[in-house]
Amino acid sequence: MKKENTIIVALAVLAAVIAATWLILVAPALTGNEINMTKGVTQQSADHFDLHMIVLWICVVIGIAVFTVMFTSIVLHRKSRGHKAAKFSHSTKAEIIWTIIPVLILVVMAVPATTALVRMEDSSGAEMTVKITGFQWRWKYEYLDQDISFISSLDSSSNAARQLNSGVTPESVDNYLLDVDHPLVLPVGRKIKFLITADDVIHSWWVPALGWKRDAIPGFVNEAWTNIEKPGTYRGQCAELCGKDHGFMPIVVIALAEEEFDSWVNEQLAGKTQSDQQVTVR
Repeated sequence: MKKENTIIVALAVLAAVIAATWLILVAPALTGNEINMTKGVTQQSADHFDLHMIVLWICVVIGIAVFTVMFTSIVLHRKSRGHKAAKFSHSTKAEIIWTIIPVLILVVMAVPATTALVRMEDSSGAEMTVKITGFQWRWKYEYLDQDISFISSLDSSSNAARQLNSGVTPESVDNYLLDVDHPLVLPVGRKIKFLITADDVIHSWWVPALGWKRDAIPGFVNEAWTNIEKPGTYRGQCAELCGKDHGFMPIVVIALAEEEFDSWVNEQLAGKTQSDQQVTVR
């Protein structure tokens, strides 16, 4: 009878823990309350999401097992039921088990994590290179293969709304503090290498949909790469506290189909040529 009671209580505790886990991890998604990582639009971001989920579910299984054993022991082996604490010094078998199992779990997590890290650092075979320079409080983008460069700043509408007594309310501005005057335009389906640095203090270039961020450090060049899979507009921000206007240097990446990107490049080069000609005439 005692054995049957133990099994019943263990199953009840297990069901309660699983239900609580479901409520925490799954139920919010049903109401539109997103609490998990996003998959992003690159293979890197997908790898990071998969790695995150592997580690998360390993932790969930460990948590369910530990709490099931713990609550079962508390309920069925309490003093009021006549149980007495066991007296022993140690168990070599138990020590070996609780050493080997965590090591195996760490190995299982380390293999995909190491693979993702190695892949993330491999920028070889890039088809184009973009240099990103952060400074207070803007970003400068240089397309080293196309001889195009420009500075990206907070858009005028957001800049006006953030000023005191401007008469412009943040609610009236679409994508408040998340739009720029000159977005970074990139092609879909090409491996793009980034060279990231800064001119003054430490900044950090971060677009969540790409699956990574890199610090922009004065006097040092960080490398990164991406290969965007879906056209669209992807927003980010400086992720390193860099001064009083840190919150006002957003990042906007517009990913275009290759043909559209090539057309954009031609437009930029044509505009630059026309501008150079006007300067020469003057």
